[in-house]
Amino acid sequence: MQVILLERIEKLGQMGDVVTVKAGYARNFLLPRRKALRNTRENLGYFGERKAQFEAENLARREEAERVAVELEGVTVPIIRAAGESGQLYGSVTARDISDAVTAAGVTIARSQVSLDRALKSLGLEQVRIQLHAEVSEFVTINIARSDEEAERQLQLGRAVGTGDEDDDDETAVDDGFDADDAEDGQSGEADPQEA
Repeated sequence: MQVILLERIEKLGQMGDVVTVKAGYARNFLLPRRKALRNTRENLGYFGERKAQFEAENLARREEAERVAVELEGVTVPIIRAAGESGQLYGSVTARDISDAVTAAGVTIARSQVSLDRALKSLGLEQVRIQLHAEVSEFVTINIARSDEEAERQLQLGRAVGTGDEDDDDETAVDDGFDADDAEDGQSGEADPQEA
């Protein structure tokens, strides 16, 4: 199906382009959201008459998106979730969780503006793209942690904590009765019960 784009669509085309798309994509996404018109003579005339108005509306939306992008620059939001010892979450962080956290941080965004390319299922710092407009996007840092204290520590270290890949100074040493020097001689730190 051929449609006339009313705004720039990523990986599809610019405003005013006549593009061919699958019928379902046009019927279920582009046409109901008023992002495109069917390619007919009447609609070509309508678009020609209103092109300046469409461009002005698009410019206004873009300026608003750029203003919001400045507010989002460098934003880090914590999301507290339950997780196992290995750092694996019990569930995942969704676009709704991210939009709610960013909104709580003072910048209102919609769930549909969060662009997740994969599921977030582990503790740590993640860069997530927020698509504010077809031509404007910004990245925010999502700090997924078990508690507020852990979130602050992750932010200071720049990596996940409590996932088993920490430095030795973070863990307590445990004496297991095994001496490395005795291991070279083939002996352990304990007496063999059969020798007694």
